[in-house]
Amino acid sequence: MAFDPNSLTYDSNGLIPAIAQDATSHEVLMMAWMNAEAVAKTLDTGKVTYWSRSRQSFWIKGETSGHVQQLVDFRYDCDKDCLLVLVNQTGAACHTHRRSCFYTAVRDGEEIELMQPMT
Repeated sequence: MAFDPNSLTYDSNGLIPAIAQDATSHEVLMMAWMNAEAVAKTLDTGKVTYWSRSRQSFWIKGETSGHVQQLVDFRYDCDKDCLLVLVNQTGAACHTHRRSCFYTAVRDGEEIELMQPMT
């Protein structure tokens, strides 16, 4: 049975959260938004494509930075309202040039920076 991107549950803005995870290490890299067309583009091309809420346009991860996300596996949760994209990540996933956007932890009430920007 063919998958229909419109079968997913989108919010009132037509968006669904997408979590990018490294396919090998399973490290959570980032979270961004997709709409049905971004889902279709991602599945058609294998290049992870998101919807930029600030620019109101599509962005293919790594198109300008070279930090590409190549799709390995595409999954959705039981409610069909959240995506998990397993990727092969080239370079940094975060716009701060860190491997992951999740580089800050709160431990014992203090913020701890877990990783430095990649050089």
